[in-house]
Order: sequence, then structure tokens, then C-alpha cells
Amino acid sequence: MKILVTGATGFLGSHLVKALLNEGHQVIILKRSFSDTGRVADILPRLTSYDLDLCSLEEPFEEQSKIDSVIHTATCYGRSGESVSEIFEANAAFPLRLLETAASFATDTFFNTDTSLDRFLNPYSLAKKQFADWGRLFAGQGRIRFVNIELEHFYGAGDDASKFLTHVIDSCLDNAPELPLTAGAQRRDFIHIDDVVAAYLLLLKNNSGSGQAFQEYDLGSGEAIGLRELVETVHRLTGSNTHLNFGALPYRDNEVMESHADISSLVALGWSCKVGLADGLRKTIEEEVSRRGAKGTH
Repeated sequence: MKILVTGATGFLGSHLVKALLNEGHQVIILKRSFSDTGRVADILPRLTSYDLDLCSLEEPFEEQSKIDSVIHTATCYGRSGESVSEIFEANAAFPLRLLETAASFATDTFFNTDTSLDRFLNPYSLAKKQFADWGRLFAGQGRIRFVNIELEHFYGAGDDASKFLTHVIDSCLDNAPELPLTAGAQRRDFIHIDDVVAAYLLLLKNNSGSGQAFQEYDLGSGEAIGLRELVETVHRLTGSNTHLNFGALPYRDNEVMESHADISSLVALGWSCKVGLADGLRKTIEEEVSRRGAKGTH
């Protein structure tokens, strides 16, 4: 299949494009001319790349003939001081333009990476939900098949430092003097990147030329763990001396205290979560230690 991927230089997208290449697909990526391509440097020659700051959104669709599917993983969490309008542009306006373009060029399916967060938690979650609503509308009008994937907290070595679990692992490995935290009573669903990629590949295969116009899937492990227990597990596995200061931070406004995926729809397709949290944390920590060692040798 010919598949266009956004966010390919990011953590999730880079893992996806490597898996898609291994499956024999032709992969086209949208990026910027100044994007950090470090995560895909080893496969960049095998990818067809378009720089959106140098070309129109229509150009890849015009030059590549029929693109079978779009997988949209690009996102802006709003953790780097972006304005509300910038968050909206990245998470709603841009993907809507991409969806409209894909539909006009008869692309079969648009796979959207959504969030499991409540739509009114913050500007990021609201923009993500607004775009998913547009996808539902396009699908309902018969313009394109839209598969919405509500993703829980995914993790793995090399993830962005702004992510909660990555921050905790980094702090513990660095033996930071103190790690300020909330009381940690929130319960969250964490899923390893390998299981996330496996689910995307299955959904792609399952939607090859068929399926309902609008589909929605929860993607997580299906189980929740208390954040305090999670942090204490990381602390133990890293052998860290960092002081865990639970209660130093307040809960966010509208904090969700319990979140986990209903994976029954994915399980019905034959998917299962292969990497348990304990094994996934050990794997992530070991790989992170190895990455740090490799950097230290240069």
C-alpha cells in the first residue's frame, strides 16, 4: 500500500514508519525542512519526503498518484509555550486541511491519532476532539473512511522528555535530588510503543478497502495503575537516590482520576497487549541506559 504519514520524525511516527517499511509498504512522509530527522536517519533514503514549508499540501497527492491511506500522528501538546491558536492550528486546522485534501484525491482511509483525555481538559484535548468530530462528519458524508484511535499514555525509550513517564525515568536515572509530584492518586493506562504499533498495523490491514465509514478504537493496555505506584516502581527499577516528593504539586484543574482503555474492539480483531507494564518499564529503562552509554562514547 501507499501510505502517507504525518509526525514521522516524532516518537510514535518514527516507530510506525519503520514498521510500515518492514511490512513492504511505500511510505510518504510530511515534515518541515528544518525537522530533526534523527529518529528516522537510518531509513530516510527509503522514505519519500515532502517539506510542507516548501510545497503545497496537494503536491504529494498529485505526484504520488493514489495514496491509499493517511496515518496522522503529528501533534502539539502545548508544553512549549504555544498559544491556544497555535495548538488549534496544529491539532485541528492542519489535519482538517489534510483530511479535505485526502478526500478530494480519493484516499480510502484516514487514520487519526486522538487522545483519551476529556475534550475540555485543556486546549490540546479540545482541538484533538474537534478534529475527530470533523472526521466523523466527513465519514458520514461518504467522503472518506475515518478511523479514530483514542490513544492512552504510550511510552518507550527515546520518547520526548516532556512526557510524564520519560521525565520520571530521566530524573531517577540522573539521581535528581528531588522529584516534585502530585499525591499520585490518579490512575492511568500505560501501553508500550511496540503494542501501539502492532495495533496500528492491524487496523491498517483490517481496513484495506473495507469497513464502516467511521470507526473508533480505544488503544491502551486496558488496565490502569496509580501514578504513585508507577513512580515508585521506576524508582526501584533504576536504583535511584532521588527523593520522591509526593504532594508537592497540586492536581490540575479538572484532573481525571481514572482512565483506561476499553480494548474489547481491538481484541475482537485479534490484537492483544504483549508487553506487560513491569516488563515494558524494565525494557525502557535498559534501553535508555544503553542509549546514554552510546552517547557517552562519542
